[in-house]
Formats: sequence, structure tokens, C-alpha cells
Amino acid sequence: MESRTKRHLTADQLDALLREATGVGCRLEAELTGGWYNAAYRVVLDDGRPAVVKIAPPSEVPVLRYERGIMATEAMVYRRAGAHGGIPGPDVLLEGPGFVVMSLLPGVPWDKAADGLAPETESALRRELGRVVARLHTMESPDGRFGYPAPEAGLSAPDWRTAFSLMVEALLDDAERWDSRLGAAPEEIRELVDAGGYALKEVTEPRLIHFDLWPGNIFIDPDEPRITGLIDHERAFWGDPVAELISLAFGGDIDEDSDVVAGYREAGGELKFDRAYHHRMALYRMYLGLILVVECSPRGYQGEHKEFTDRYLAEGIAECRTFL
Repeated sequence: MESRTKRHLTADQLDALLREATGVGCRLEAELTGGWYNAAYRVVLDDGRPAVVKIAPPSEVPVLRYERGIMATEAMVYRRAGAHGGIPGPDVLLEGPGFVVMSLLPGVPWDKAADGLAPETESALRRELGRVVARLHTMESPDGRFGYPAPEAGLSAPDWRTAFSLMVEALLDDAERWDSRLGAAPEEIRELVDAGGYALKEVTEPRLIHFDLWPGNIFIDPDEPRITGLIDHERAFWGDPVAELISLAFGGDIDEDSDVVAGYREAGGELKFDRAYHHRMALYRMYLGLILVVECSPRGYQGEHKEFTDRYLAEGIAECRTFL
């Protein structure tokens, strides 16, 4: 999917950008077109290391409120995850204004290999994914605050209910800015969030949530098989581990008896499938639906994808209504 937010550079421009900021240049090998927000390039650095360069949108390109500063968030997560251990992913090699340079991961994106995986291999990988996610969720907010890490977004708070309400409100403001049709009045969406306040209050420890773990952001070695890395931590926030299951659902079953939940529990993760859990899941589906719908305008998404996002949000809102 081509997005208006992507900053396309020539080989000379890319080399000059890196060289000016870091003193290290590069040779462009290919533009990577799988991403949906940033531009990305496979390069070879001056010292011979293969790498991936991610470029943030130009400063004049409009983005959603929560997207402010997310390039730095992604780099922060890679560094912290590497130091934390047990969370495979690329190393940050270089960093500068509006870009990050990362090591190449072995393997392939899960979505590219999915058709060739035997059911037992898929099951084993989903179980391992659950263990990796449980490890991810042991990472704690350094200042004890919930919400998005980037100060530019201004979307954090000392408690999860307040932070989540701010996150939703920011999307409602963005929706008004771009005249996005949400299928429900903003006031109703606020009421649905308020109705889940009792469930949101149960979340008392801010943990790192990737929130975009669809198969394209998970690298695997299908031959071993094993997970070789998680990528694209741009949407990461400090919040409720339950929210992680929303994007994990795009890759397979997330029910209580699923492989991913079994792996999560094997690694010490805790999930309680009670009414509050299901209510929060509905809220997080609605929240992701808001992101998907509102981002269509600034990014220029249309056609089947726009139809999917409208449907996804409608389903999330309808599920939240069942808890009233």
C-alpha cells in the first residue's frame, strides 16, 4: 500500500542524509515497499554492513497526533528490547533526525511464508510468539506513566483509564480535522469508553505494548522453525497487555485455548478471560478501528482497504455497545 507519508529518496540523497548526520554513507540496494507509513531502504554501509534505513515522513506532511515522534519510539524499543533480552529484533546501528538504521534480520516476514507452513509448524511458531510477547510485556515504563512515549504526542498519564481516554480523544480530534466518517457520533464513542472505565481501572502497571503484531511485522525462519525478530514498533505504547491480542488476532486464534495464549502463559504472562477482559478487548478493537479509519485520509488509502477499515471499526463499536 502506497502512503502519502512515505519520503522517497534517490541513492545519492540517501547517502548524503546518512553521511551528513553520522559520517557514514551507504550504497542503496533496494527500496522496501512492504511498509505502510515510513519509507524503508535496504543498503550496504560504508564499512560493508548490510542494513535497513527507515525514513520518517517529511516534516510538512500531516500525521495523526499519536504518530508524532514515533520514529524515536521505534528506535527506543529496539535498544531497550536488545538490552532486556529474550525479545528478538534488529540492532540500531545509526540514528539521526528523521531516520534510523538497523541491522538486517535473518528469515522472512511471516505473511510471506505462511502458505508454505505445515499446521504443526504454524502451531509451534504461534506458541513461541506467545512466549516472546510475554517477555515483551515484562518491560516497564521508565517513569511509571501510561500512553505513548514520545513527548511530542502529549498522550500519556499516570493511570491507564486517563491515558486511554486521551488516546481516543486525540483520534476523535484527528477525525474531525480530516472529516473522517466514523459510523458513530464522537459523543457516543466517548460514552462507550466511559462505560469501560471499571475495566480500564484494573490495569495498574504500564507495560510495553507493540500493538501492531500482524504477521508482516514478525520475521521467522520457516526451516528451523523459529521467530527471528519483531519489527515496526512505531505504534508501541505503555499500557495493558490485553491490548496486544488485538493485532495478534490478524495472524490466528487468540482464544483462551489458543497456541499463542498457551505460550504466553508458559512464559509467565497472565490473562484472565473474565467480563472486564472482554470489555477491554472490545474497547481496543474500537481504538484500532479508529486508527485504521482516520489514517486513510492523510495517507490516501481508498478502495478495498478503506472498506475493510470501515467494517472493522463498525464491528468494534457494535461490540462495545453490547456492554452497555
